[in-house]
Amino acid sequence: MSQQANPRGTFLKVADTLRMRIEADPNMAELPPLAEVMSDHKVSRGVALRAFAVLKQEGVAEPTPGGRWRIVRAGARADRRPLEQRFADIITTDGLEVGQRFPSASALAERFGVSRPTVTKALEKLETAGVLAGGGQGKVRTVRAVPTREERS
Repeated sequence: MSQQANPRGTFLKVADTLRMRIEADPNMAELPPLAEVMSDHKVSRGVALRAFAVLKQEGVAEPTPGGRWRIVRAGARADRRPLEQRFADIITTDGLEVGQRFPSASALAERFGVSRPTVTKALEKLETAGVLAGGGQGKVRTVRAVPTREERS
């Protein structure tokens, strides 16, 4: 137990390392998973979360639905609207009509880079709003109504 407390917080060192990785790789779009940061740096979950919070405060990264952290690059625009609004846009951008099949939760999770439970919550909101019909485990969701511009914004 002869270890002394580090005058510069361990979480700041982890944040510095992550920042250097981001700067070195211009194609990096997300922070590594929390478990990976904990394992690589041999730190607790709390320390890793504090490092992520430092990057958020500096405007380098931001949390996204589903627990992932997106890297914010200068000049890059990210769609920060709620997920259900972005899902509603699929109807018009993909040219879906009433009665047509809506993409599956798995396909949406992959397309938007979020977890399936996050997708499910957003889809439930669209079902409640009357935009989608069906749904549930093993059921195909279909377009019930094409959202108007006011419903999408």
